[in-house]
Amino acid sequence: MVGLSGARKSLLIALFVAPMFLGVLVFNIYPILLNVYISFTNYNRFHPNPDCDLWLNSIMEPRCWPMFRPRLPQGLGTPFTLQQPIYQNYVDLFGRLFTRRALESLAQIALCLTPLVFAFFLHRYWERRRGRLGNSGWVWGGAFLTSFALAAGLDLPRALVDLMESGDFIAVVFRTVLFVATRVPLSFLLGLVLALILNHPSLPGRTFFRVVLFLPWAASSVAILMALVWQFFFREQGTINQLLALLGMKGPIWLNHPFSAFAIVVLVDVWFSYPFFMVVILGALQSIPLELYEAAEVDGASWWDQLRHITLPLIRPAVLPATVLTSITAFQMFGTAWAITGGGPITGVGKPGATEFVMIYAYKQIYQLQNYGRAAAFAVIIFGMLFLATLYSLRLTRITKGAYE
Repeated sequence: MVGLSGARKSLLIALFVAPMFLGVLVFNIYPILLNVYISFTNYNRFHPNPDCDLWLNSIMEPRCWPMFRPRLPQGLGTPFTLQQPIYQNYVDLFGRLFTRRALESLAQIALCLTPLVFAFFLHRYWERRRGRLGNSGWVWGGAFLTSFALAAGLDLPRALVDLMESGDFIAVVFRTVLFVATRVPLSFLLGLVLALILNHPSLPGRTFFRVVLFLPWAASSVAILMALVWQFFFREQGTINQLLALLGMKGPIWLNHPFSAFAIVVLVDVWFSYPFFMVVILGALQSIPLELYEAAEVDGASWWDQLRHITLPLIRPAVLPATVLTSITAFQMFGTAWAITGGGPITGVGKPGATEFVMIYAYKQIYQLQNYGRAAAFAVIIFGMLFLATLYSLRLTRITKGAYE
């Protein structure tokens, strides 16, 4: 390529790069554009085929392309076309979110969370200027007390109920976010405790315990099968209720109550995911120099002080990316909840179940209800949310900091 002229060299580079661009266009860009387009149509079980006389359908829908059009089935319902109005699928998803009552409930919830958000940004501000101010624990304490006071004064449970009843989208996303906010901290705490125990030099049989405690992560490769085992534990005549019967107590129907069903799904997914945190934290702990702990002991620092000021800050670069990855995985969780509850229990006709998270809701819309247009609109909104969350996570973990400096 050294002896080629500028134009011929550019052409040769373009020929080498063209297959990659073509692959990205066919397998990445086009499916996204098609999904966005489908979200504005009435594509469902009653309108299964495209109206190829519509200009946009003839471009976007593969079945309307000349090479596939002769094979298009005929007489299977009215062809699908653009919605009237075009954003109707999004309106159906959001429901009554933009009514006065729902917006008031949303404002009340945001007001209750404001002290915690303020404490978070204030804590980060102090971290960047470490040494100027003292411990920020009193700020977090005051923020929690203020949030609880606001929640009690504004009747937060009533606001949550009103918001959950405003539409499917809010109910499904709220339950999913609540699942992530519960499952990820519990997995981290359990992984941290076990990693601290396994890292202790005086623990006998550390290799054996590391292998045993890692087994749930290995079992996650067959998560649906293991989830069915957990489901048997909590059935009406399952293992838990049989043990309670031996003690003279009658166990409840665990999977028919919304709170207990949600808690069981969280418990099972924590059991699957804590080994990941444990291994990550254990590796980070073994990279901390022992001299730091010895110097801290000489200075009279307690175990709690060493954990707060040495261990947690030094394992943070390893824990933050692991937390982001685990949060994304938890947000997309499907197999565990589907195997245990199937998205239920159902709390009302036409309402999402108590454990119907985003992936289960999308699955039902596509494979059970065959409401492809609404499922596409739901996917567009979720894609936008995850895209913004990914951008923020990159900034938070500073993964790309070294690549652009």
